[in-house]
Amino acid sequence: MMRTRAGRGWSAVGMVVLAAALAGCGSAPKRNGAKDLATEDFEATNTHTRIYDATVAQTCEAARRALLSQGYMITAAAAEQVTGRKSFQPEGEVHVEVEFRVVCAQEQGDNGQPAAIAFATAVQDRYGLKKVNNSASVGVGAFGSLSLPFTSSNDAMVKVASQTLTDDRFYEGFYALLERYLARTEPAVATPVTEGSVKPAPSPR
Repeated sequence: MMRTRAGRGWSAVGMVVLAAALAGCGSAPKRNGAKDLATEDFEATNTHTRIYDATVAQTCEAARRALLSQGYMITAAAAEQVTGRKSFQPEGEVHVEVEFRVVCAQEQGDNGQPAAIAFATAVQDRYGLKKVNNSASVGVGAFGSLSLPFTSSNDAMVKVASQTLTDDRFYEGFYALLERYLARTEPAVATPVTEGSVKPAPSPR
């Protein structure tokens, strides 16, 4: 690299111009800001999906029990969908809520028998403590109200972040627990009808 000598006056001016240029670059908006965001590749993955040899209702019922066993409060439950919510507080002024949703759909198994596919998605909402100042006002008759410099602060939890959880270990633990509860859910077995078990209807009098 080539170096040149210059007077003190030019050096001072050059430093000011360079500082201004750097400041302008730092404040200028990014042209390719979208590249900094997480992109969806839609690759084949089983992070949010599992297939079970069971019915749709049995799979969602096992998912409901799995969430209940971990302290989730069930906010919605149906034959094809279950939603639960759980609260955490990792720090004194930080509150985290996780909403876990499982959707069950009919699927065809490898042996041609009916199966169920479970789609699981967990969204984490993060809240922070924020102080809100309220100014006091005092009425002064005909002059209306007068704002005085007396303030009171109220603490409020404000959502500061929200993201979908994508950790494979998190979902693997849930699916393993779902499978344990699914093994305890016995399918309904129809009682065979024999000739001796059918009683004739009483004749009308």
